[in-house]
Amino acid sequence: MSLRIYGNRLLKTLPGQEIRPTVARVREALFNIWQSEISGCRWLDICTGSGSMGAEALCRGASFVVGIEQSSRACAIIQENWQKVASSDQKYQILRGDVLKTLPKLAGQQFDCIYFDPPYTSDLYQPVLETIAQHQLLDQNGAIAVEHKPKRWKAPIIPTWEICGEKTYGNTGLTFYQIEGNGE
Repeated sequence: MSLRIYGNRLLKTLPGQEIRPTVARVREALFNIWQSEISGCRWLDICTGSGSMGAEALCRGASFVVGIEQSSRACAIIQENWQKVASSDQKYQILRGDVLKTLPKLAGQQFDCIYFDPPYTSDLYQPVLETIAQHQLLDQNGAIAVEHKPKRWKAPIIPTWEICGEKTYGNTGLTFYQIEGNGE
């Protein structure tokens, strides 16, 4: 199975329902919202899946992309996809493992754009967002986009963060967080 991203580039995906790639309409909307933030950014892709969001960030000029994915089969495909689209001056890293155990290993690094797309029925939302805040992985001027099912998810309150936007695209919602005072 495959999907197309920015520049009409073809990416591999896992067959079946094991991985749910972000639909093209939502990908395009997110990159339109963040278009001025991507070039040269440090991108963190949590619950990376097929790697389409990280690949899109690389295609649009991100300087460094990190993906966290639990599935070893998916990690192999992400590696192949990102290798295909990254230029020689871009860096990327795929970390295989449980997201709540892997995120603390990134302490000391900060990211400009964080994309978080867990399985919609998981209990990962609040603990992952709290872990990002605790380890200060979000740059002072950065933003987080959380993909979710709009009617099933209520955005948690994260101390020192504020919700700076919410969008709905059919059965997919995006909620945006930033550090308090960032938008002023």
